[in-house]
Amino acid sequence: MSETRWLGAREMAAWQAFLIASHLLERRIEEQLKSAAGLTHPQYEILALLSAAPERRMRMTELARGVVVSKSGLTYQIAQLEKRGLVKRTDCPGDERGVLAVLTDEGSRQLEQIAPGHVEVVRRYLIDLLTPEELETITAAMSRAQRAMRPSV
Repeated sequence: MSETRWLGAREMAAWQAFLIASHLLERRIEEQLKSAAGLTHPQYEILALLSAAPERRMRMTELARGVVVSKSGLTYQIAQLEKRGLVKRTDCPGDERGVLAVLTDEGSRQLEQIAPGHVEVVRRYLIDLLTPEELETITAAMSRAQRAMRPSV
């Protein structure tokens, strides 16, 4: 059994800065989305991913991976969006077990209305605070962390 490698002062400072900043940013994003449209951050991400997908549709399993939620968590979020007429589910052609999530015209309109406010929050509290070099560093570091946590497809 190996001995625990505790965080040193520099490592702890980095961890705490990341943790606190990410929680605060998530809170600001949630506040903005709730205020603007009554949406949660995962619901916004679902709309955004569907908007960028071919024909504004994605398989539920693919969407769950993109939003980083469990399949049951995604099913719940999709049901909430369906109630509001922003998303619908349909069968996947050629795969009787597959289900597609589809962005409705109303979902697309809603996304167009709230996206500018969302981007403003992300810019104000993160992107515009960083230099181009810091953006490159954070992108490389977080991409490396993602690869370590996600199995290859």
